[in-house]
Amino acid sequence: MNWFPIYYREILLFQRRLLRLGYVVSALFAPLLYLLAFGLGLGKRVTLPGISYLDYLLPGLIAMTSMTNSYTWVANGLTVGRLHFRTFQVYVQSPVTPAAIMVGQTLAGLTRGLFAALIILTLGLALGSRLHLEPIFLLALLLNCALFAAFGVIVGMRSRSHEDTATFTNFFIMPMAFFCGTFFPVNEMPWPIPYLIQALPLTHTNHLLRWPAYTTDSLISLAVLLAYLIACFTVGMKIIDRYGE
Repeated sequence: MNWFPIYYREILLFQRRLLRLGYVVSALFAPLLYLLAFGLGLGKRVTLPGISYLDYLLPGLIAMTSMTNSYTWVANGLTVGRLHFRTFQVYVQSPVTPAAIMVGQTLAGLTRGLFAALIILTLGLALGSRLHLEPIFLLALLLNCALFAAFGVIVGMRSRSHEDTATFTNFFIMPMAFFCGTFFPVNEMPWPIPYLIQALPLTHTNHLLRWPAYTTDSLISLAVLLAYLIACFTVGMKIIDRYGE
């Protein structure tokens, strides 16, 4: 349980920021804007076989929001803590294992990602979405938050400045947000783009949130997300173990 103080510290910081209305609005402004503009505005003119555009869009926004919030909280927090406030160095000097640091940071990012996703989900349901909330839906959401929080640890430990964090975001997070099926189906894009997109984790999260059924494709998507999580967690733990700043 030596990961709990790390997790608890991050949650206390998150709780203090939640008291600021501007912080919550700024964190969720983009997905709320997409939901209102695309779901209610453009959605009336877009037709998809057997599903409304709002029902198609909402799972994608939940996946994207959980990804960006889980990742951003951890990546920015670690970068600032390492380079400016030197709070991360306290972890290293204390009798806490790299695995405990990794678990605490990952769970903190997961918690924020779930919080943001819950707000988008609640608003989408209030707007009339008929989203199916199955157990596999929650499992996929948890895996998505955890793996991008773990990826945030890697970025936060490797970044030498805020510009480095922004570079990782622009090259990894932003393309996944727009090209992994969040706003439109990817199977009609030119070859070989759909095959490349299938290798990205957010694509599998979108699939699981839209069609939460225990099929062969869904089990494969779960396995892919779990593999990404294990890989990110292992790499992050090794980086923390070798940290010597």
